[in-house]
Amino acid sequence: QLQLVESGGGLVQPGRSLTLACVASGFTLEPFAITWFRQAPGKEREAVSCIRPSGGIINYDDSMKGRFTISRDNAKNTVLLQLSNLKPEDTAAYSCAGTRSTLCSGAAHNYNIWGQGTQVIVSS
Repeated sequence: QLQLVESGGGLVQPGRSLTLACVASGFTLEPFAITWFRQAPGKEREAVSCIRPSGGIINYDDSMKGRFTISRDNAKNTVLLQLSNLKPEDTAAYSCAGTRSTLCSGAAHNYNIWGQGTQVIVSS
């Protein structure tokens, strides 16, 4: 069974950091583009950042640039999303998704493997 499993979410104060992990189970992550999405309460799901098999990165929102960093470790079958200088508006369920492609996409329907999500709450 092909699965992605996220971890690392939690409750943090504004300005603090978290690192989210997305681990592949049942398949090798290397040929997959992986995108982190997030969905805040009452809002549409949005793409955060994508990393290609080549390591190329696309960031989808200017508000997250410089604060969120995606990386991959194929040896560990893992993609990380480092969140820094967190703001209350970053509160959301964060999910990773994979597609066997050399290209990234910000559209959720292009992804066929999803994790269950991990909750990030930014509050003082």
